[in-house]
Amino acid sequence: MEVVRRSLCPAALLCAWLLLGSGWGLGPPGIGAAYVLDDAGGLGREFDGIGAISGGGATSRLLVNYQEPYRSQILDYLFKPNFGASLHILKVEIGGDGQSTDGTEPSHMHYENDENYFRGYEWWLMKEAKKRNPQIKLIGLPWTFPSWIGKGENWPYDYPHVTVYYIISWILGAKRYHDLDIDYIGIWNERAFNSKYIKVLRQSLDKLGLSNIGIIAADGDWNVSKEMVVDPYLNDAVQVVGAHYPGTKTVPNALLTQKKLWASEDYSTFNDEVGAGCWARILNQNYVNGNMTSTIAWNLVASYYEELPFGRCGLMTAQEPWSGHYKVEAPIWITAHTTQFTQPGWSYLQVDGHLEGGGSFVALTDGLGNLTIIIETMTHNHSKCIRPPLPHFRVSPQRATFYLRGSFYFLKTLQVWHSRLSFESANSSLFEQLHPVKVWRGSFSLDLDVDEVYTLTTLKTGRKCSCPEPPPPQPFPSNYKDDFNIRNPPFSEAPNFADQTGVFEYFVNGSDPGDHVFTLRQVVIQRPITWVSDADQTISIIGNFQWVNLTVTCDIYIERPLDGGVFIAGRVDNGGIYVRRTKGVFFWVYADGTYRVTSDLAGEEILMKGLSGVRHNAWHTLTLNIQGTSASGLLNGYPLWENVTISQPSNGWAAIGTRSFEFAQFDNFHVEAR
Repeated sequence: MEVVRRSLCPAALLCAWLLLGSGWGLGPPGIGAAYVLDDAGGLGREFDGIGAISGGGATSRLLVNYQEPYRSQILDYLFKPNFGASLHILKVEIGGDGQSTDGTEPSHMHYENDENYFRGYEWWLMKEAKKRNPQIKLIGLPWTFPSWIGKGENWPYDYPHVTVYYIISWILGAKRYHDLDIDYIGIWNERAFNSKYIKVLRQSLDKLGLSNIGIIAADGDWNVSKEMVVDPYLNDAVQVVGAHYPGTKTVPNALLTQKKLWASEDYSTFNDEVGAGCWARILNQNYVNGNMTSTIAWNLVASYYEELPFGRCGLMTAQEPWSGHYKVEAPIWITAHTTQFTQPGWSYLQVDGHLEGGGSFVALTDGLGNLTIIIETMTHNHSKCIRPPLPHFRVSPQRATFYLRGSFYFLKTLQVWHSRLSFESANSSLFEQLHPVKVWRGSFSLDLDVDEVYTLTTLKTGRKCSCPEPPPPQPFPSNYKDDFNIRNPPFSEAPNFADQTGVFEYFVNGSDPGDHVFTLRQVVIQRPITWVSDADQTISIIGNFQWVNLTVTCDIYIERPLDGGVFIAGRVDNGGIYVRRTKGVFFWVYADGTYRVTSDLAGEEILMKGLSGVRHNAWHTLTLNIQGTSASGLLNGYPLWENVTISQPSNGWAAIGTRSFEFAQFDNFHVEAR
């Protein structure tokens, strides 16, 4: 028997063998216990893989704007096998034009007679993932839906065949235009499910020869399983029961369905060492405590403005495309402990998985002689996820002895990978390869300290790869311009703009052969079926949240007569799920020839108002200047209002937007901060 990290003299070794074989514990350095890994009596559940979510929403927004080689380096850390996180699953939002946490993602069908399978960046991201790992599984899930699906109601289930048509169009578009095969499809993220809709979706998929696509239900709590156990048709329609943030626990009804059980969204935690500890604990314990065979992190990469809700809740951070800076955070390497040494289709061994001194382990095999064991000893305060509340528990240093039985008895060595998370200093050791452990007569021992992760495996393919250091971090440029003059843009959205309500897309303005042929247009003219309470106004933010003194200039074009309107803004302080409460300095002009200055997006806190002479279907230039506690505005280069006193907020982004869900265009955007 070999003891890793501590040695025993031969006499002590014999004593330990006898005590452990008799069920006795060891003395110092801690608790000792024995665990048997045996495949002779059959295997446990099939492992379905570890994944992450792009979406819910707009969490990969800034990633697409990175220049090479940095963009490809980030993608390699996420998806490339035996490189970094080496993810098995990518789950993406089916954009529905509505706010879904940190922004809106555009739909492939804004309207019933409108189809475009090149909007947004999720198609691109799925293709990049497939380039790196052709075996990666792809999942689509809606958070919001375009208005036409509900026919005036904020509800997607009244006309199930319409919703099914919309979802299947996305699946077929993925294949036709991008050669992407979708493996699983969801219902409606963290909202009510509808049994009839699920059955219609299943029937429609089968009729179209898409029976290989599994349905995940219901991406909320476990309640769908209550209906599944009493409705055999519903049970047959669903392939995976997926719950969000289950706290590593399942419920009896979910087990009774005899379906795959997944933590189909989990983690959602700041990506420091505590976040890595959360991730390490749930990756193991979702199976040990809850029989869940897949865990999917929200989110894939924190590639959105950090001051939006849930900033840096990704496996890594890439929020500076203007500088090229990114950071490979600890959760990437915690992921690698599982993903680099297992694959979907492997099976868990039938073993309890709880360590005597606290912590957990899982063991998996490919059925061909390979064995992987992942051990975590994360302590309570160093592994709290953002949700749900974590009951108190204790973890102590301990010695663990593993007895390999069945087909594993004759193994001679195991490769060892180790991480230790440090919380008092910046000295964490992440995904380091140690000397192999020798297996003596089917057993070996480990001395386990707290806040550690071990992988022991027969596989020799693990690698901790690294790219050259990215450029250092830099703030958003203080002088930034965009004239949107791109004839064939690679993406539908302009760089660095982050839509919070509405969708702003590149547009070719055929009615203006002059200076405004290529513009940015707000294109959602009906309130979508919402996931959260979108604002009544559309807004897209950009820049540095720390900006105080700035000048924003933009050409604007109101398309809606009579009650249409647009704004430019500075010191914008909010977005995401909190977009309705957004404050700032907003300079509005309306099609009826009036203007207003307000301190809120809702337009209710009026600081100044008057006549402007602006009309629809004509280009005008707005300028907003904010300096200290004073603001002024220009129309077409001439002062329109000045010396408006600003008290709050003291800093924030720049923004553009519209009075309502309406067509409007923007051009020659320029922001200068001082």
